[in-house]
Amino acid sequence: MADTGDVKTDIHAKQARLLSAALPYMQRYENKTVVVKYGGHAMGDPDLGRAFARDIALLKQSGINPIVVHGGGPQIATMLQKIGLESRFEGGLRVTDAKTVEIVEMVLAGSINKEIVAMINAEGKWAIGLCGKDGNMVFAKKKRKTVIDPISNIERILELGFVGEPVEVDCTLLDLLARSEMIPVIAPIAPGRDGHTYNINADTFAGAIAGALAAKRLLFLTNVAGVLDKSGLLLKELTVTEARDLIRNGTISGGMIPKIETCAEAIRRGVEGVVILNGKTAHSVLLELFTEKGAGTLIIP
Repeated sequence: MADTGDVKTDIHAKQARLLSAALPYMQRYENKTVVVKYGGHAMGDPDLGRAFARDIALLKQSGINPIVVHGGGPQIATMLQKIGLESRFEGGLRVTDAKTVEIVEMVLAGSINKEIVAMINAEGKWAIGLCGKDGNMVFAKKKRKTVIDPISNIERILELGFVGEPVEVDCTLLDLLARSEMIPVIAPIAPGRDGHTYNINADTFAGAIAGALAAKRLLFLTNVAGVLDKSGLLLKELTVTEARDLIRNGTISGGMIPKIETCAEAIRRGVEGVVILNGKTAHSVLLELFTEKGAGTLIIP
């Protein structure tokens, strides 16, 4: 039987090797901003949620400035169903009337936001729950989307209600929090200059925040490993041009197309690099940032 002292020594030696390997990457991101979009399928598992919260706490502890932006589509759908409001989609976006936007704000800026804050606080760090309304952080305008009718071939504008897109980002509050021990956790709800409240796609919202802060990295936690080639193998790095070429030749299709366009827009706004990775892998944030090979697909200018 192995001596207990030898086993402990081996464990400590392994931990030391892991920390030694991670140290150069920690130094690369020290005092840099990393925005993490957390939502959808990545939010459904309590164990994964705790692992995510631990990752975010460790980033702050390592001298990095993490900012979490979250979604919550499944939770919104569940709540709407409970109160008898029908979810209707146009062009992949939830049609949001006045009553629905009240529920969306309640779920996103209320229950989900505070749940994530509590998970991070449980890891010994101070998280604070926010939305675009706080500190006039984000202003939105009504989103207008056009589609081609497949029957008439005539272009029409979709009426989406109070679905918005960010047009102004004020970083004053986020800059203040970056100099503190606080970790912002932000729901994608924002006011318009017209006095209405708007529901914003969480990916788009995260891209606007990351761009305004010139973030070192924007991480999109999804339910896939990243961008795959035609053989199903993970592509570790792509330029924006290469990614758009893959859209044109059909390698990138379906729901990954708007994700790539969001990545490209974030980079245009000033983000150094955007990563698409699997949020259903425990500690995927740490694996991406603190290991040589990373964990997903890095999109760069």
